Amino acid sequence: MDATRVCLLALDLFSSPGWSANEEIRRLYALSNSTSKHYRTIVLSKRNGGERQILAPDYLLKTVQRNILKNVLVHFPVSPFAMAYRPGSTVVHNARPHLHQPQILKLDIESFFENISWLQVWRVFRQTTLPNAVVTMLTHLCCYRDALPQGAATSPAISNLVMLSFDERMGRWCQERRIVYTRYCDDMTFSGEFSARQVRNKAAALLAELGLRLNKRKTAHIPAHKQQTVTGIVVNEKLQLAREQRRLLRQEVHFCRKFGVESHLRRRGLPPESALRYLQSLQGKMAWLLQVNPDDCVFRQALRDVQQMTRQIALPESC
Repeated sequence: MDATRVCLLALDLFSSPGWSANEEIRRLYALSNSTSKHYRTIVLSKRNGGERQILAPDYLLKTVQRNILKNVLVHFPVSPFAMAYRPGSTVVHNARPHLHQPQILKLDIESFFENISWLQVWRVFRQTTLPNAVVTMLTHLCCYRDALPQGAATSPAISNLVMLSFDERMGRWCQERRIVYTRYCDDMTFSGEFSARQVRNKAAALLAELGLRLNKRKTAHIPAHKQQTVTGIVVNEKLQLAREQRRLLRQEVHFCRKFGVESHLRRRGLPPESALRYLQSLQGKMAWLLQVNPDDCVFRQALRDVQQMTRQIALPESC
């Protein structure tokens, strides 16, 4: 058995389905040669009214991609400036370094995933000791029409690895100038004392070397006297959600306490039978708020109250 077959079988990309070695190899080649047939397009609505297309792999391809992630990609180092798609890291970790800053510059990479090419993905896998034939097959299994698909299990990790050289060079350049830099997927954030034009030009130049470009419509330069948000979190004085978000959440809890959950839902034109799902949603929002700001005593008590309401509604259903 040649080295290519041995490596492919050792990676166990199908999660031990019980096929013979020949059958498993045959199916891998067939899958890698027709990956576009194993995706379906899902259209999601954006908050700003636009749409985002997600390419969702079917069960077979998703299984293979998850095993590539677990058995190959997880062993690659990730830049400390990359805050997304790494174990234990959240948007909170991305926001915290930018607290109490005189200004914040936010830059966005245009069409991030779809502008990462087949060749760039191949170069990521080429860094391993795997045979060239295996490297090429893994690249095909992780790409859709010669680009990185947004929706594949492997795409987030691969995007971090493609951006590794950019993050290191951009990060060193910023550190030399005492500028704080983090990247969360396609969102780059810079804070400190600097020339916004100089930072923007440097980022654009380094991105151009990767075939990427800035989305000029999403550039934001925010001084300290205005509300500074980083990946949805306000960072002017302390980490917290925006004032309007907190106000609306307090209002929801207040109405539940005052009128009762089912009466409040009727006032909103919602069916009372959705009370349990509604309360669970409220709990999730408050848990997120407390993850951002654990010292918020008002919402700690509000969470306890909503949890009690949830138990009171759920108990009869379980009897």
